[in-house]
Amino acid sequence: MKRRTLTSFALLFAGGLFLLPASMFGGGAAPTFSKDVAPIFFKSCAECHRPGEGAPFSTLTYKDVRPWAKSIRENVVSREMPPWHADPKHDEFMNDRRLSDKEIATVKAWADAGAPEGDPKDLPPAPQFIDGWTIGKPDVVISMPEEHTLEAEGPDEYQYFEVDPGFKEDVYVQAAEARPGNRKIVHHIIAFMVPPPPADRPRPNLTPEQLQQLRSQMERDSIRYREGFLTRTKMDAPVHDDGCATSSGGNSTRRDGAGRGEGGALLAGYAPGMNQAIFEPGAVKRVPAGSKIRFQMHYSKVAGSVQKDRSYIGLIFAKTPPQKEVITRSVANGFFLIPPGADNHKVTACWTLEDDVHIVNLMPHMHLRGKSMEIAAYLPDGRKQMLLNVPNYSFAWQEVYYFKKQPALPKGTRIQVTAYFDNSPKNKYNPDPTKPVRWGDPTYDEMMIGWIDYTVDKKVLTPATALK
Repeated sequence: MKRRTLTSFALLFAGGLFLLPASMFGGGAAPTFSKDVAPIFFKSCAECHRPGEGAPFSTLTYKDVRPWAKSIRENVVSREMPPWHADPKHDEFMNDRRLSDKEIATVKAWADAGAPEGDPKDLPPAPQFIDGWTIGKPDVVISMPEEHTLEAEGPDEYQYFEVDPGFKEDVYVQAAEARPGNRKIVHHIIAFMVPPPPADRPRPNLTPEQLQQLRSQMERDSIRYREGFLTRTKMDAPVHDDGCATSSGGNSTRRDGAGRGEGGALLAGYAPGMNQAIFEPGAVKRVPAGSKIRFQMHYSKVAGSVQKDRSYIGLIFAKTPPQKEVITRSVANGFFLIPPGADNHKVTACWTLEDDVHIVNLMPHMHLRGKSMEIAAYLPDGRKQMLLNVPNYSFAWQEVYYFKKQPALPKGTRIQVTAYFDNSPKNKYNPDPTKPVRWGDPTYDEMMIGWIDYTVDKKVLTPATALK
């Protein structure tokens, strides 16, 4: 019994030591915000934790940080913050914001010591952000054509707005950023560029009645249906969980010869946690002359409160001659069905390369039942190259992963996206584990997309009027 008492005392003493302030250990003074912690926050946190952004507090001043010290400690030690969901075993990414073990220990020791401020003279210069923009001051800002009013009650809405930016010549975009006008209701923004139709294939001039007949016919022929402002998949539509076994790779969207979907080619986007598009010098998004910009807006309503929004995008044009065109492709499965209660349901989608390419970045996208996603390349010689593994996907933080060294993939490579979904009661975010789930716009349905930005090796831009 005496030995047991001594053991208990030793454990209590060790635990007490762990809770004591760092300054009481003999290892020197405790870290301070001004000298030790602020540089970490400025480097890895301030992009989101600053005025005007979606994070709940700013990390730019001690006054703003101090009330959150305990929460910061918990989230940093658990590696919940800064958010990063890619498995580091496979590739290195330019925007990896994970803290080092030393940085985590510094933040922990600072919080344990009572989160002292230290000497304000030690505070390094705060990072500079231009008028709230992440990419810097845009050369042009394009807004939705009018303000949209969202009613207080009802399901989510997908709304589309088209605007003519007046581009008379091709323009070359080095960086693009989409920003919500009202963060309370904007879940995501996708800004598409919709080029004018070829001269030999003008857009038909249909009457409203003819247009409605065409839409009705397309809906009858489609696996989708409209429900208010949302598009969903018919429950009795064909099911293909293994999209790679189908001729389309699982994709249910018609594409043109340039790989553009029905909505056009993606130019800029916004979603929770999504970083903005900034490309290396020489790599650009090309907006063809005469293109319209189409905003796809996903709105979530605030109960009891009518809200308004007018979102916008900012573009920075290339200042040096563009060489490579960045193309966006979605590798998606639109035919899956997740059974009720399934806790690890597998869905695949595939795309076979028709050119030699370099992969610029990757972005997984699922909804609330999304569990994990892998994106792998199967080379023509039979080798498998893992490009990205996200073992714990978070719908609340939709990262775009930019490669440090862009993978070079030869023609004939099959890119496979493999997703796993948890539609069981164990998933605390699951809207309803008793129902089967199909593809759909609302977050209570699901999506399965691997977004890919890439450049084609042999496709070199030689614009006659670039940078005018």
